[in-house]
Amino acid sequence: MLITNASRILLVCLLSALISACASASNSQRYRMSQDQAPARVPTAAELYQVEPRHEPISRVGNLPYQVNGVQYFVLASNEGYSEEGIASWYGQKFHGHRTSMGEFFNMYGLTAAHKTLPLPSWVRVTNLDNNKEIVVRVNDRGPFHPDRIIDLSYAAAYALGIDKTGTGRVHIEAITPGRESNILAPAVSDDEYTHFIQVAAARDVANLENLQQRLQEIYALDATTELQNGLNRLLLGPFTEQQTMQWINRLQADGFDGIFRVPINQSQ
Repeated sequence: MLITNASRILLVCLLSALISACASASNSQRYRMSQDQAPARVPTAAELYQVEPRHEPISRVGNLPYQVNGVQYFVLASNEGYSEEGIASWYGQKFHGHRTSMGEFFNMYGLTAAHKTLPLPSWVRVTNLDNNKEIVVRVNDRGPFHPDRIIDLSYAAAYALGIDKTGTGRVHIEAITPGRESNILAPAVSDDEYTHFIQVAAARDVANLENLQQRLQEIYALDATTELQNGLNRLLLGPFTEQQTMQWINRLQADGFDGIFRVPINQSQ
């Protein structure tokens, strides 16, 4: 199962009605697993696609001082210049589909992470010090609350770094300020290899697309943009290569998105 049933229902409701719907599960049913574990499948190439960091406003939730296990934590005013070395862990199936500290749905196949004091959201580059693999993740949650760990990675991020089997690994983390060219990883493909967007929905009023746009970004960790064409605002995912386009169309259709189609880049403004 690619995403939880609750998340699939929520996204399909948003697509058909273009409004926010479906409440979250009650706290008494929050975690149905006593121990966290890896999912039945590894991430796909599309899920490991490196999204370029983008500027985002500080979240209205998840950034106040808080206390866990008797320890008081104060959120940094900025991630500017932040770097640290230590132990990374990961979290997965137990928390998949539940709310993060900033109110988003946790997706174990998204490239995200939890940190105790970085402002939410933040972008950080994580380097595995044992194999030099690196990945950029979006910090949207709080944790890990173990004294010897500095960051909790999603399952997909841990897989990309090669620490999914060991459970933990030695890492260096460095905050990224979106828009600074030196901070951004080189793209996996050149711009001329991108061929398509995927159109998910269209509406005359762009406000009607905003909830769906936000949910798509939260669940799939993809770039989602709106574009006005012929009097209609189109909600587009991408851009993608030819192979990525087919992978994402198949996945979105499996998750209940009917009527989606590819849009060649030269037909997009």
